[in-house]
Amino acid sequence: MSETATPRLRLTEPDDGGGEPRPLPNTESFLPQSTVLIVDDNPQNVELLQAFLESLPVRIVTAFDGVEALAKVAEYNPDLILLDVMMPQMSGFQVCRKLKSDPATKDVQVLMVTALNELGDIEQATECGTDDFVSKPVNKFELLTRVKSLLRVRHLKSELERALTYLTEVEEDVTFYACPNHPEVEQDMPGTCPRCGTPLVPKD
Repeated sequence: MSETATPRLRLTEPDDGGGEPRPLPNTESFLPQSTVLIVDDNPQNVELLQAFLESLPVRIVTAFDGVEALAKVAEYNPDLILLDVMMPQMSGFQVCRKLKSDPATKDVQVLMVTALNELGDIEQATECGTDDFVSKPVNKFELLTRVKSLLRVRHLKSELERALTYLTEVEEDVTFYACPNHPEVEQDMPGTCPRCGTPLVPKD
């Protein structure tokens, strides 16, 4: 009996004009633009996390203690940090608190990778500003799900900031015109006052 090849499935959406359906847009287009920093004092843990992230088209940077992590943040401006908690010189809690207290790095997403399960440890991590947790031993599927979710949040925040900056600049560039006789009459283009017919003049 000959085997029949299983057809590949492709998600599509209907075409508005009634023609062929169109492929759904790539909802993870932000991934190639993303940088992930892995921080752990154990090289084997770093290698494992790198291997787990190989399936994602992201840029990966590594650091092996908290001090080096802060230097890498300044150099590479990562979108997400996979941060070990128990490290020499500077703990993950201290690194996270420093990042979240700095306006330049407060929006960097922090995913703490920890073997700590005590309620007090979780509370301390939350207080220092971590965005999410993943427990050791790390499950690959859980890690990838959380990484993609946090990178999506980071991307959406960046898009919102750019949009707000653009709108602010546009608003500052707009010239408003008012009637010398009726200051309450105001518009964003030249014209005449609907009350007295006087030409509108630019506002200071």
